[in-house]
Amino acid sequence: MQIVGELMTREVVTLKETQNLGKAEELLRLHRIRHLPVVRQGKLVGLITHRDLLRAAATSANDPAAQPLWAADIMTREVTTVAPEASLRDAVVMMLRNKFGCLPVVSSDGTLLGLITEADLVRYAQHLIEDKDRRELAREFNA
Repeated sequence: MQIVGELMTREVVTLKETQNLGKAEELLRLHRIRHLPVVRQGKLVGLITHRDLLRAAATSANDPAAQPLWAADIMTREVTTVAPEASLRDAVVMMLRNKFGCLPVVSSDGTLLGLITEADLVRYAQHLIEDKDRRELAREFNA
């Protein structure tokens, strides 16, 4: 059985809840990512997505008196997470049912360990497809 910890991205770009949205936008653009876990002393406290930033920018554009926003102002606080020992199948089902682009992977004490993302799953699918194609080619060659 494949587990989340075997496939997750371990080097995760994070944001602190006290950082402003300009920093969040810069990190997303610079690292070409769509999800920013928000942490406090290594523990997950929220999640900001590219879509969250777009929504905040649209709201600010309509209000000339809008104050600068911080990560804590727009982050999703109730984040669905997964343990590293969770089955990959269960994580995929959860992502599909809820239309999540990622699931933060956390330890039992809430420490952020990584992320399992759509991109991780597509890379894994590519590996499985290539492996299957190699087996079929070998079978045809031996026939």
